Amino acid sequence: MSTTSPDAPRPPLPPFSRETAIQKVRAAEDAWNTRDAKRVTQAYTANSRWRNRAEIFQGREAIQAFLERKWAKEQEYRLIKELWAVSENRIAVRFAYEWRDDSGQWYRAYGNENWEFDALGYMAVRHASINDLPIKPEERKFHWPQGRRPDDHPSLSDLGL
Repeated sequence: MSTTSPDAPRPPLPPFSRETAIQKVRAAEDAWNTRDAKRVTQAYTANSRWRNRAEIFQGREAIQAFLERKWAKEQEYRLIKELWAVSENRIAVRFAYEWRDDSGQWYRAYGNENWEFDALGYMAVRHASINDLPIKPEERKFHWPQGRRPDDHPSLSDLGL
């Protein structure tokens, strides 16, 4: 995919190695755990194409609106992402996140994402498939304070998820 972004490079850049893909995945996880929609959108090309569950949309403004809507609903959101596969400018990720709704019901969402990056390291395409599982509060596994997951917190594989 050719670059269409006037933005500065956003390392690590493709082609990705396993190590640089892991860095890209952790950077995405860290950004999403801020729940700062404007900050998160800066990782995507201006015309990035998304499919998130059944929604399909394009562009940073649409991404920001989607994320603001998402995080207004998904309270106490905590996310873990894990590299699944990498090839050239594409990364496959599996993830899980926990959240509760305004009635107090907790959920664990499980999903997979396929990412494609431009030459400057911005995500140009994102496809996400996600399933929500209602859980009891005592079944929660993500207990760190809101924000970045601590480095010593278990990964999805460590948690058996």
